[in-house]
Amino acid sequence: MKAPVPASDISTRLIHHAYTPPAEFAAPQPGVFKASTVIFPNVAAMRARDWKDKSGYTYGLHGTPTTFLLEERLCELEGGTECVLVPSGLAAIATVGLALLKVGDEVLIPDNAYGPGKDFAVVELARYGITHAFFDALNPDDLAQRITPKTRLVWLEAPGSVTMEFPDLIAQVRICRERGVLTALDNTWGAGLAFAPFDLLGDGSLGVDVSAHALTKYPSGGGDVLMGSVMTRSNALHMKIKLTHMRLGLGVGANDVEAVLRSLPSVELRYAAHDRVARELAHWLQTQPAIAQVLHPAVEGSPGHEHWRALCGAANAGQGAAAGLFSVMIDARYSQAQVDAFCDALRLFKLGYSWGGPISLVVPYHLPSMRSGPTPHLKPGTLVRFAIGLEAAPDLRADLAQALEVMERTPA
Repeated sequence: MKAPVPASDISTRLIHHAYTPPAEFAAPQPGVFKASTVIFPNVAAMRARDWKDKSGYTYGLHGTPTTFLLEERLCELEGGTECVLVPSGLAAIATVGLALLKVGDEVLIPDNAYGPGKDFAVVELARYGITHAFFDALNPDDLAQRITPKTRLVWLEAPGSVTMEFPDLIAQVRICRERGVLTALDNTWGAGLAFAPFDLLGDGSLGVDVSAHALTKYPSGGGDVLMGSVMTRSNALHMKIKLTHMRLGLGVGANDVEAVLRSLPSVELRYAAHDRVARELAHWLQTQPAIAQVLHPAVEGSPGHEHWRALCGAANAGQGAAAGLFSVMIDARYSQAQVDAFCDALRLFKLGYSWGGPISLVVPYHLPSMRSGPTPHLKPGTLVRFAIGLEAAPDLRADLAQALEVMERTPA
């Protein structure tokens, strides 16, 4: 029993109460540490501590046992060695750009990349005198031809946003490595499970330099957390990213970190469940007369399927691994009003952005406003994206069937 605090006022005694619980406590879930202020034992410790290498704590924004634990577990998931947490996936993309680019530099981005990430380069990075160009993700030669002496960073995405083309990621990384250009991958779809972003060949010889991950999706798994991560295997790159992260004042809430830590042990099981049902529904939709094209990397004939097979095919006992995300092109004979009626008629699929949670989602897209280059690999029609949740496949298939019937009955 600690000696009582020498104070007469109850408020003072409560604030400075001397009891400390014993340290020998273990439970399935880790403890949650919330702090802005971190207490130092003495001035010498205050002056000696360095937050940058996780050897100690200085301020809540720079890390707590809770955030350090999630960062380390995410490194285990994706194969990195250094990680920082940010408030969203888009914040991860922005942090990479601000940390690694300066006035006069150029960044190359796939034309089929995540739209808000493209907008960040077009608008925000341009304010800093950083230029950009878009390249054809399905044509490595186009990437090679667009790299100039000003190019400092190439963004990669596998598969592409919404249209789901799977690039030759190995060829893209090799091209950038040969030119001495850094690569950053949006690894949200792969999630560290479909392929190893830092070890694409399995022998440690080739990998991306930086992985950005929207933890909002599969690591969270509940559709209720916004968070992102930026990971690397290079200490030099990590320090650039970490210092920019610090100067921007980026932080995440301890309760959000707790939620991701709680979900992370089941991420592989959930990913496989999403994948299994998504493939079943994608193959079924291929048989429907109203569907002109199914866009799913694991479905034969989908753009880049052979690249998916080469990179992700060994996972899952040779069945390959893919997320629960795919799109369809509804035949051009159906009007926008009919496609909207199809989406509105869905009962189990909810209209909403994001993915990775338990509820299946659907979003119709206006593709021409999202691409600057030609898309000859896509058939004419209206694009609709599905994010498969954790519902049973027969129930989701029945929901799609009844909505397709509604679309047929809706006047054009």
